Amino acid sequence: MTIPSIHADTVLGSFKIKVSNLARSIEFYREVVGFQVLSQDQSSARLTVDGIHAFAILEEIPSALITPRRTSSGLYHFAILVPTREHLGLSLRRLAESGIPVGQGDHSVSEALYISDPDNNGIEIYRDRPRSEWKHDAQGNILMGTDPVDIEGLLALAGNKPWTGLSPQTILGHIHLHVASLAESKAFYCDVLGFDLVVDGASMMGAYFVSAGGYHHHIGMNIWAGVGAPQAPANATGLAYFTIVLPNGSELERIVARLDDAGFPYSLQEGQYCVKDPSGIEVRLISVGA
Repeated sequence: MTIPSIHADTVLGSFKIKVSNLARSIEFYREVVGFQVLSQDQSSARLTVDGIHAFAILEEIPSALITPRRTSSGLYHFAILVPTREHLGLSLRRLAESGIPVGQGDHSVSEALYISDPDNNGIEIYRDRPRSEWKHDAQGNILMGTDPVDIEGLLALAGNKPWTGLSPQTILGHIHLHVASLAESKAFYCDVLGFDLVVDGASMMGAYFVSAGGYHHHIGMNIWAGVGAPQAPANATGLAYFTIVLPNGSELERIVARLDDAGFPYSLQEGQYCVKDPSGIEVRLISVGA
């Protein structure tokens, strides 16, 4: 039976990460990455790029354990998609000024910079090339590689222009997860939710990339923390949840019905359907305007 694809206009929404020191994290995300603080209380902060909507939520965990890299299922990185190459150049210059380690990769479909926050939460900042330049193999997989980024070109675009933080047009482009089982994760994200497999890298690199509407990926999943990677303790830093946004209520209801059919339990919290994937990662489903 052919599984209907998730709606092509599906995107990712806000997400929450757990941190060990809220004040330190706010300073990092504001001064290094370029978010604004939308609201804040004693234990959490909502970050924004447009001054209206929450992009990410930081939650301080009492006596938090900082999760070592590649030791558990959960966040590998979340990916901040900036609107232009000049914006990526401005981010690169700011990261260089901050003195933190920066990784990089030209993936053919995009140019990306990689950093970690003070709690080892991985972050990608990237810009996409036009879809007309993306290439596919005979099986329809989007072709992606890892070549050096043109650092000098990015910095030349930035020039001496002022850095004012992330553009209001910045979005969460994708999220990349450490999972316990590629097969079970693919079954959940593709066969139940309906994302399309766009990069089958299971045999070559231990990863799948899936998306809606032909994008190069909205969700990446890998077994780089090991097959059967355990969940991190409840008081550990890392991803609390991420949100998938359906374009309307009927599409949301259709996907929730698929959860019912597949036997995945969920709860309804303030209009958000909360479900855990096979690795124990919480996913929240909402519709536009919810």
